[in-house]
Amino acid sequence: MIIESKHVTVSARPERVTSFLKDAQNLIHLLPQDQISDWHATSEMCSFKVQGGVIISLVQLGSEGTSKVFLSSGEKSPFPFKLTVHLTPEGENTAGFLVFDGEVNVFLKMMVEKPLTALFNMMSENLNLYFTNNK
Repeated sequence: MIIESKHVTVSARPERVTSFLKDAQNLIHLLPQDQISDWHATSEMCSFKVQGGVIISLVQLGSEGTSKVFLSSGEKSPFPFKLTVHLTPEGENTAGFLVFDGEVNVFLKMMVEKPLTALFNMMSENLNLYFTNNK
């Protein structure tokens, strides 16, 4: 299952956005605070519980220069997935969006597609908001 988030323009150069995203501890700023609990993070990985009691863990896989940041599911996640943040310079700003690639069966897809799409759209918006508020 592939989900692409909405595209946003972030008020920071790609180098700054990439550096921010490569530290898993910073991902807390992108998540909906009212829908997660049990946050744990190091610079290489993070895990949290979402509403409904499902634990998600993300592991940093590195980057491709300043154009992509790669994350994948950790051992606590309910199914394997990859998450890629795509970044493109736009003057002093950065255009960006997330692409989720998850290995889910048809039944699970029906249950998770809508909430995951909303989550990734919110993460994109929160990335923009974080850099707008932290210039």
